[in-house]
Amino acid sequence: MLLQVGGMRSALGLLAVRRACCLSRSNHTSPRTLEYKPIKKVMVANRGEIAIRVFRACTELGIRTVAVYSEQDTGQMHRQKADEAYLIGKGLPPVAAYLDIPDIIKVAKENDVDAIHPGYGFLSERSDFAQACADAGVRFIGPSPEVVRKMGDKVEARAIAIRAGKLDTLFFSFLPGFSNTYGFPIIFKAAYGGGGRGMRVVKEYEELEENYQRAYSEALAAFGNGALFVEKFVERPRHIEVQILGDKYGNIIHLYERDCSIQRRHQKVVEMAPAVQLDPHLRDRLTADSVNLARQVGYENAGTVEFLVDKHGRHYFIEVNSRLQVEHTITESVLHVIKGYELPHFASAFQGAVISPHYDSLLVKVIASGNDLPAAAAKMNRALAEFRVRGVKTNIPFLQNVLSNDQFLYGTVDTQFIDENQELFNLKPVQNRAQKLLHYLGHVMVNGPTTPIPVKAKPSSIDPVIPPIPLGEPPVGFREVLLREGPEGFAKAVRAHKGLLLMDTTFRDAHQSLLATRVRTHDLKQVAPFVAHNFSNLFSVENWGGATFDVAMRFLCECPWKRLQELRALLPNVPFQMLLRGANAVGYTNYPDNAVFKFCEVAKENGMDIFRVFDSLNYLPNLMLGMEAAGAAGGVVEASISYTGDVSDPMRQKYSLDYYLKLADELVRAGTHILNVKDMAGLLKPESSRMLIGALRDRFPDMPIHVHTHDTAGAGVAAMLACAEAGADIVDVAVDSMAGMTSQPSMGAIVACTKGTKFNTGISLENVYDYSEYWEVARGLYAPFDCTATMKSGNADVYENEIPGGQYTNLHFQAHSMGLGHKFKEVKKSYTEANKLLGDLIKVTPSSKIVGDLAQFMVQNSLTRAEVEERADELSFPLSVVEFLQGHIGIPHGGFPEPFRSKVLKNMPRVEGRPGASLPSMDFQALEKQLRETHGDDITPEDVMSAAMYPKVFQEFKEFTHQFGPVDCLNTRLFLDGPKIAEEFEVELERGKTLHIKALALGDLNKAGQREVFFELNGALRSVLVKDTVAMKEMHFHPKALKDVRGQVGAPMPGKVVEVKVKQGQTVEKGQPLCVLSAMKMETVVNSPLSGTVVKIYVNADSSLEGDDLILEITE
Repeated sequence: MLLQVGGMRSALGLLAVRRACCLSRSNHTSPRTLEYKPIKKVMVANRGEIAIRVFRACTELGIRTVAVYSEQDTGQMHRQKADEAYLIGKGLPPVAAYLDIPDIIKVAKENDVDAIHPGYGFLSERSDFAQACADAGVRFIGPSPEVVRKMGDKVEARAIAIRAGKLDTLFFSFLPGFSNTYGFPIIFKAAYGGGGRGMRVVKEYEELEENYQRAYSEALAAFGNGALFVEKFVERPRHIEVQILGDKYGNIIHLYERDCSIQRRHQKVVEMAPAVQLDPHLRDRLTADSVNLARQVGYENAGTVEFLVDKHGRHYFIEVNSRLQVEHTITESVLHVIKGYELPHFASAFQGAVISPHYDSLLVKVIASGNDLPAAAAKMNRALAEFRVRGVKTNIPFLQNVLSNDQFLYGTVDTQFIDENQELFNLKPVQNRAQKLLHYLGHVMVNGPTTPIPVKAKPSSIDPVIPPIPLGEPPVGFREVLLREGPEGFAKAVRAHKGLLLMDTTFRDAHQSLLATRVRTHDLKQVAPFVAHNFSNLFSVENWGGATFDVAMRFLCECPWKRLQELRALLPNVPFQMLLRGANAVGYTNYPDNAVFKFCEVAKENGMDIFRVFDSLNYLPNLMLGMEAAGAAGGVVEASISYTGDVSDPMRQKYSLDYYLKLADELVRAGTHILNVKDMAGLLKPESSRMLIGALRDRFPDMPIHVHTHDTAGAGVAAMLACAEAGADIVDVAVDSMAGMTSQPSMGAIVACTKGTKFNTGISLENVYDYSEYWEVARGLYAPFDCTATMKSGNADVYENEIPGGQYTNLHFQAHSMGLGHKFKEVKKSYTEANKLLGDLIKVTPSSKIVGDLAQFMVQNSLTRAEVEERADELSFPLSVVEFLQGHIGIPHGGFPEPFRSKVLKNMPRVEGRPGASLPSMDFQALEKQLRETHGDDITPEDVMSAAMYPKVFQEFKEFTHQFGPVDCLNTRLFLDGPKIAEEFEVELERGKTLHIKALALGDLNKAGQREVFFELNGALRSVLVKDTVAMKEMHFHPKALKDVRGQVGAPMPGKVVEVKVKQGQTVEKGQPLCVLSAMKMETVVNSPLSGTVVKIYVNADSSLEGDDLILEITE
């Protein structure tokens, strides 16, 4: 079996299956007197694989070799494999250089070349080249000029075939009226070349002119002669070719047939020998006719006689290839099999080779054999799986599909096989993970981090040490109660528990508050088993939802669902808790109700247990929807009261104790399993804690109460202890090194303060110390995001401005990044004023962002509260503020502020009632279909939900991973900062698959604005080309077509523009030809993807394009 692996930019490569066959020799004519002249130096007037093969054969025979090359081929292997190499066709286009007969002859004569081998393609079937060699006294390794002329001229070859006797030929003609006489379909063919070039099928009269032009242009470019002939097109034939050899003594032999019926665009994709299920009598006729034809013209050298066999078993002569063929190696391999030689690989590709768009993109040919076709195919499949070709797309996935097709393996195929089996094009994506990761690392080394960095700080060079983890399964935890008794039984067990239960926020809210939500799954996974073994009596671990969902995709380039799945496997015994934004799920906007329900269902299936449901305005309709969705999914519903104000201050009555109790009544009545007080700004003081929690405990003696706070003012530990004394069952903490300031109170402090009391947590302080030590070092990896870079302490002014913990950190970063660090006090004061302008809101995502946006707007425009109120009807407010006033996130307690709202909105529409209630249901099947069309069939239900929540973020995440691979496998320092030169490290792709990588060097900037970055991967040299984004800003490049913009038409492959068929302003129909590209000596018509008007054209004739370069824009 022979395989040619090539780049996808050309026609698909060649695969052929070979079994051993016998050699037959015809009766030879009487020998002629021949002059013997030894050949000492051979030139190959060709390039690539065929040139290398000839050089190797000559070297074995002790013959010196000469290569010729075009200006575009200076780096190609064939010129390095010859003893001498000379430039030809200087200043000519790439193909024309190899067609420059005078220059080739000149080089041959100047360098004492005895013989020229033409290879295949280019000049191999040009009689004028063979004659030029003879005239120059240089031997042409091939048939005589006269035979080349006769056989190279397809029309004359037909006449000779007829004279040879008993050879049927298809009707052929140059006459314009041919189609009128014989009807359609017809086929144009190049009269002086093959290989599928200059060949077009015409099925109806309207296609005639366009296909003629394409065939003529293609033949002219490929063979230097655009002459065509036309013949009747035989539908569904088998394509059989017979290999012949002739010597100068008149001996003609055949080496039996090859079946090349599997074709695409008239180029051979698969060849098999002997032909499967070929009638023996037909085989005898084919081989006999081939020998007779060769004898008729006195054929010398290697050649191929080609036939079509129709469904009735009749065979028709079509042409003679009077040269070596690409697939000639198959015949060589048959002889090698017979003689017992090892089957070779033939390759012209090498690491760093440039696959030019100007020539055939053949990379390598591999031969396999077996006792039958399935056995040979199995060997080839194994060989294909072992290939590692990086930097270019190849046809390997397609060939693997062919090899696995039952019709190919066990049936008879014809030339329509590929067209009728479109499933062959359902290509399994190649993972190529290692090369993609090298590309990412190189990108970071050249351009810096891919995620925005708030401050100029480097990740720590010290990796955290994972605390010792005992062998065996972790101890039983509260999750077993939940799995055994369900949400209701779980809630009862929590309420009946003696002592204070803790929820650890280290895996989510703590790093959201301190490290801008940037902690990666990699570092969470490292310590998760330690938590499972040593903190099994935690109420839960908060590790998902809220901002972590979109940040995972947007900034960390990892899948949030994968995080949940992997942590669930590592931490099986402790319940997981997530933050659900009521009707907003994990987004910042309204979703159809069924989207919220489906999200909770998928989250529960992936290991989520407890859903903390809140609404940023405590708007009951939004809260109820989230509770229903979590409950319907089978999760524990923990309804939240978002806390603001101060219930212990009689002067602050908007959010009074009575308000919170009435809200709690509604939540308990709605069926919550656990009641949560969500103090997102850390406003609970010990006294207010006792008042609120005490009142709730009195009102709901059997309801578990869970309290969440932040430690911004520094009173978090005292407040949580007061809550415990007042009857709270659970409080939120973070491990010590991730606690304090805008994060949660210290776990160690709570554990120590309750030790020996009725609130004893049952957690070992020693374990807390080890846990904290891990995070203290791990936190150093996130130095560019650490709030301590700009904020050195908490601040009790939070009791006045009421800024939530996570937002406090973000505002601090933003102020410093905008050069307003010295005005942060002013920002906080404006936040207070903005809150009053909006009516004193509950402030938690997204309402907190609305207040923050208005505050920054006021600071940037130097506006006071009074000025904003006065000029509300003329100011251009942030969109979030306008949408809030329209009612897009619900109705705030006490209603909207008037007349401020009316002045801002004027006549703008308003949303009445629950915002999401009027949204149509989301069609998940249609969304999944769309995602599969865009990203392939590996789309999961989790992917569908990610796209439903964040369509644009998910699209960008998939594009990133397609380009850079699974970057979540990298450790955090590598992810953020890349490796240092000479640094060695390991990357575990999956269990049992580890990459050993060493960063070697960073290259200089090239003309394309790229730098080559060198690595050693598993002991082998690898390099990647990385665009230098800074340098490219100063360089001009052709714009790329954006895939998500329908009217932007991009180049389907690299190549040159032959013709632009439309003009700016022209109206075009869908499917109408727009331009013609030439690549790999094949021409491709680019058709319009839609009907519309051509707005702008970015190319002209002779423009050289790369893949996806923008050709033109169309508006509908």
